[in-house]
Amino acid sequence: MRLMELVRKTQIEKNMSKQEKKNLGNKPKRQKITIGSIVEISIEGLYYVYAQILPKSLYAFFEYRSKEPIVDLSCLTTAPVLFVIPVYDYVITKGIWLKVGKLPIRKDLEILPLEYIYDNTSDKYSTYNCYTGKIVPSTKEDVRGLERAAVWAENHVEDRIRDYYNQVPCLWLKEHYELFPESLPKKISMGANS
Repeated sequence: MRLMELVRKTQIEKNMSKQEKKNLGNKPKRQKITIGSIVEISIEGLYYVYAQILPKSLYAFFEYRSKEPIVDLSCLTTAPVLFVIPVYDYVITKGIWLKVGKLPIRKDLEILPLEYIYDNTSDKYSTYNCYTGKIVPSTKEDVRGLERAAVWAENHVEDRIRDYYNQVPCLWLKEHYELFPESLPKKISMGANS
């Protein structure tokens, strides 16, 4: 076990900035948001998942989990992406999720996705472009498959990841599931018995 920890520390140090190396061994109180950085997230102490910091406060969360922290981050270069969503800056700057290295941003993540806005009082949809800040009227079909425009807190993201792996609906996506029932996790229904 000790050898694995030493190997992991060496691998992580290769990918770390000077400040991250300075903080190694101590949980940093503050970190800078660095595009391309990989963050490690412990889900209830049961397993680790990883995300990459993208521009515009967006994070790509990978469909990759492990019982132990990973040593070689390159395995994330081919991991499927679960979702891309904005996360509050404090999650990184206050060290809630720790940066463990940095990778080039993959081609499939270079163009940031549109998000949708739903106005339940008028039952109208719009798309939001985070690059330009433009909001464009759209149809339900136009926004199908997009993430809802919202900034996420760390506990809500962790709930969403946990629920994904447990194949249960995420509480924080309730209205999204009502709008797009096909997005419910497989084998799960929102029927009276659930």
